[in-house]
Amino acid sequence: MLRFGPSGNSAIFYAEGYKSSLKMPAWLKAKKLNAYEYSLTRGVRLGRETAEKLGAEARANEISLSVHAPYFINLASPNPENITKSEKYIADSVEAAAFMGAQRVVFHTGSPGKAERKEAFDRAYRNLYAVVEKHREKYPEILLCPETMGKKNQIGNLDEILKLCMLDECLMPTIDFGHLHAAGGGALNSKDDFRRIFERILEALGEERGRKLHMHYSRIEYTEKGGEKKHWTYADKQYGPEFEPLALCLAEYKITGTVITETAGTMAEDAVILMGIYNAIMDDL
Repeated sequence: MLRFGPSGNSAIFYAEGYKSSLKMPAWLKAKKLNAYEYSLTRGVRLGRETAEKLGAEARANEISLSVHAPYFINLASPNPENITKSEKYIADSVEAAAFMGAQRVVFHTGSPGKAERKEAFDRAYRNLYAVVEKHREKYPEILLCPETMGKKNQIGNLDEILKLCMLDECLMPTIDFGHLHAAGGGALNSKDDFRRIFERILEALGEERGRKLHMHYSRIEYTEKGGEKKHWTYADKQYGPEFEPLALCLAEYKITGTVITETAGTMAEDAVILMGIYNAIMDDL
């Protein structure tokens, strides 16, 4: 089964008078969506009681939960203090996920800074291994999901993320197609472009792990020099990537898991559109 839902809360959710994310699961179910990524990107400030209530609401409304960890994580940093903080951000996010019954914790690996990219990646690899060693002991049921990134100066191209995920089966990639498109200077324009991504994932992770994916989608403005610049809505068709060729590949490769929309302010509405495109393709098979 492929699930669809938003990252965070759409502007319309608040415009309709809602104030608490505890109302999101029922609100999403009414739109026939079935996934929700709770954002901890500015810091883990979610208490246990609230997390447990959100989890209960999600289960009652058949909403699959994931968590996005803070943006401050940088496992590639040469500064030991930064690594300690990054490990805590991940650990706190995993604990919040456990309280709410979320299955996945999405995180950014970090950036090289002034270091050579390979040196920075090797450091991130070693530091992530240390994180995994602690994680497996306490929360083996929660997947850690490093994300493909959209800025060229960040650790997180497809091969880097797949190499990280080969460390342990508790690691699964978050494949952000908007990011891959932006970092590649507009790289995803046809079904074959998306096919190459899925073939590489299956080659690295195998048939079972490679078909159950956590995915992000949005239209993204980018620059040739830096990559990702800004997220846009699905209606902003001047920006890519298009979803239809991706949806065709999701059907062709029998991909399960979750598609999370990260569009600008219209995340839930756009998730409904994506789900409709995908379901229409599946109905025609």
